[in-house]
Amino acid sequence: MELILKYFPDLTEEQRSQFERLEELYLFWNAQINVISRKDTDDFYERHVLHSLGIAKIMEFTPGSSVMDIGTGGGFPGIPLAILFPEVQFHLVDSIGKKIKVVKEVAQALGLKNVRATHARAEEIKEQFDFIVSRAVTAMPAFLPWTKGKFKKEGKNPLPNGILYLKGGDLKEEMAPVKQKFTIHTLQTIFAGEFFETKAVVYVDMTGN
Repeated sequence: MELILKYFPDLTEEQRSQFERLEELYLFWNAQINVISRKDTDDFYERHVLHSLGIAKIMEFTPGSSVMDIGTGGGFPGIPLAILFPEVQFHLVDSIGKKIKVVKEVAQALGLKNVRATHARAEEIKEQFDFIVSRAVTAMPAFLPWTKGKFKKEGKNPLPNGILYLKGGDLKEEMAPVKQKFTIHTLQTIFAGEFFETKAVVYVDMTGN
């Protein structure tokens, strides 16, 4: 928890409380439905919460924005972002029903009124959003078709509407086929620690797509 406060010192009391409760909630649910790798539970705040919040260091969502989290798993990056941006609406989607059950239980336990969770494939969601976020679900060229037609035309945020994608490893080859404008933001310049040395947030401008 000290790790979160180090990089996000201006949290409200409610946000601090919500972030503090995350670990016990996920440990409880993970014992019943495996949504987090066992080896990562010891570094829960670094590898799941702070990693998810890397997106917030690239983009501060404007109140009233709508964000979809594709392949949210147990709720990452959507749940930590929803805590940080209580005036932004988050729609968390995953094709595995038991993972969405965990998301709903965690959101309810934390009193997150700005979170919806749907058991569905991304292609089945017909709404439009300002941004789509995700964490290493697949390679970007395979991910892009899932987002087709899902972006609002009008933008209200510092960056044009698009994708904010948490990814690791060497991205040059993976991003080579991508025709849209994109920027790779390396997280090792933002967060200390070996874990972030190969991690990045990839922003893809999806205006006109």
